Amino acid sequence: MTASARPVVSVTPNPALDITYEVDDLRVGQSHRVSRVRERAGGKGINVARVVRALGEPAVVVAPFGGRTGDALLHSLRADGFEVAAVPVDAETRRTVTVVSGGEATALNEAGPALSAPDWDDVVGVTGRALEAPGALVVSGSTPPGTPPDLHARLIEHARRAGVPVVVDTSGPALLRAAVAGPDLVKPNVDELRAATGETDVVVAAHALLERGARQVVVSLGGDGLAGFAAGAQPWRVRAVPGLTGNPTGAGDAVVAALALGLVAGTPWPEVLVRATALGAAAVLADVAGDVDLAAYERFRPTLTAERYR
Repeated sequence: MTASARPVVSVTPNPALDITYEVDDLRVGQSHRVSRVRERAGGKGINVARVVRALGEPAVVVAPFGGRTGDALLHSLRADGFEVAAVPVDAETRRTVTVVSGGEATALNEAGPALSAPDWDDVVGVTGRALEAPGALVVSGSTPPGTPPDLHARLIEHARRAGVPVVVDTSGPALLRAAVAGPDLVKPNVDELRAATGETDVVVAAHALLERGARQVVVSLGGDGLAGFAAGAQPWRVRAVPGLTGNPTGAGDAVVAALALGLVAGTPWPEVLVRATALGAAAVLADVAGDVDLAAYERFRPTLTAERYR
């Protein structure tokens, strides 16, 4: 996948130290012996940036970092060669724990620290400066308690001024507010879509976001693949790669990376969905969120086709 030399600026409002445990058989109320443990900087936007870099494209990470955990995250990212536009804050950065067992992942996610209004002003300002020569803006992941309701709108406005496309991956009221701000694309999973809109039908729910202002909506359907919607256009669907087992935690982040690079490159809509589905599947085969099995990605792509949805 080739986009351009212009980087994807990936904003993570709520970064985390990601800890992944692997156990043979997860049972509530029992002790477990951990067969493998991994620890590294995470958060959905950071995972997106990892996948973008794995595909040979540049990425800039924007995030608040606070306390000893934040220092460790920042050091880890820079040691891995990331370009980081860091926002120093006083509040301690959160941690997340994912337990992987039998091909399923159980996530324990801290809410994250409440940042001050000046902290959020700094996040927006740093993002604006990072958008001087970008290919796209991605805003991905949860927001901690007390986040200003206009955060996504302010970030999207910076992208509009820079003339670059915006992809937003969030949930709940933040998803609805982001849609109103008119991003080029929003990517909820099916549960997030239904919860935010109150609609159970995927088509009706996706069009509710389009009517609010989102230009395109891509919905992760889990084992049923991806569905893509655009105002006034026929929706498309790509069915999932069958028979996959592994760690699905980072699949959605890989999908977002593919969508952002597709927007930068001007790739036709159905092909963008094919690539995003293949890359999401390749992420399931990787050990931790933010990694992808590139050989599997190349194998999966020719096996997938976009079809009219319904």
